[in-house]
Amino acid sequence: MSESALIPPFTEESAVKKVRMAEDLWNTRDPGRVVNAYTLDTVWRNRAEFPVGREAIRAFLVRKWARELDYRLIKELWGFRNNRMAVRFAYEWHDDSGHWFRSYGNELWEFNIQGLMQRRFASINDLPIQEKERLYHWPLGRRPDDHPGLSDMGL
Repeated sequence: MSESALIPPFTEESAVKKVRMAEDLWNTRDPGRVVNAYTLDTVWRNRAEFPVGREAIRAFLVRKWARELDYRLIKELWGFRNNRMAVRFAYEWHDDSGHWFRSYGNELWEFNIQGLMQRRFASINDLPIQEKERLYHWPLGRRPDDHPGLSDMGL
């Protein structure tokens, strides 16, 4: 499916692909690349932060990935309609003291007619885990195609 097909209104196929593209982008942990998927005036709610605009998002992501080390993320489509999606996700990371976490959450996304995300509302909970409880062991970067998704892993 071409990138041009990933604009609203979404089909199930294009919505699933859009979610995977977002997952892949976030797994780069490159704020400069990630922000280009959002409108210039994008509005976010992420935990207790409410950044607005690409530059605020870039600064947020720089802080996030300086704190959340060895970050690996899986996203899954929950539902969609027209230009909106509901997505659930889980990611694993550790802090600078070596304490591991699995963060679970849900996101609500709204896209403009060009397919850029204009609103993102995230609710996230962190679960402390032992390193031996980790489930995401692929090399940093894109999740391999043969790695199970959230539902396959019972998450």
